[in-house]
Amino acid sequence: MFCSKCGASIADGTIFCTSCGQLAATSPSVASATPPVQPTWQPAGAAPAARAPVTYAGFWLRFVAIIIDGIVLGVVLGIPFAVVMTAMGVSFIGVSRPEEMAGPFIGVFALFEIIIFAGQWLYYALMESSSWQATLGKKALGLYVTDMNGQRITFGRATGRYFGKLISGMILLIGYMMAGFTEKKQALHDIMAGCLVLRKL
Repeated sequence: MFCSKCGASIADGTIFCTSCGQLAATSPSVASATPPVQPTWQPAGAAPAARAPVTYAGFWLRFVAIIIDGIVLGVVLGIPFAVVMTAMGVSFIGVSRPEEMAGPFIGVFALFEIIIFAGQWLYYALMESSSWQATLGKKALGLYVTDMNGQRITFGRATGRYFGKLISGMILLIGYMMAGFTEKKQALHDIMAGCLVLRKL
């Protein structure tokens, strides 16, 4: 073989060129003496690192969470509504012309309906977009809401998910029941908002 630097002829097995001292890199003895360099990069086509298993929340767990949330909202929003409506009803007693009270009664009723609707929306949207990623009902059962990549959702996405529930309910609750048989246990409003409901193991 020949030296790669000066071109002088080198005998097989020689480590250095006798003419210029260049290391004979192609020498078998050198190759065996030099430890191979381990690559720090991952070769193309190699399998990615294994991800932690994901457990989707089933229909019945989500159903129980809805019941818990309904109780919470019923206490926070329903009791004040019932107290005010009862007080207004009692005020009708002894009124000579009760029809005059109809307007204020309807107005207060409509106002409370708006407050209850806004309260439910803010409860779900704020809680599910918070660091908890869950309402009180979901938190109690170890459930949490994520986007399709398993990340925390924004308030806007949580709002879209909440209003999507209106559609899930309007079609005879079929939108809710979809969580029982879709591949990722998604209800219709989850699919619309691009969300998942997961369970902590």
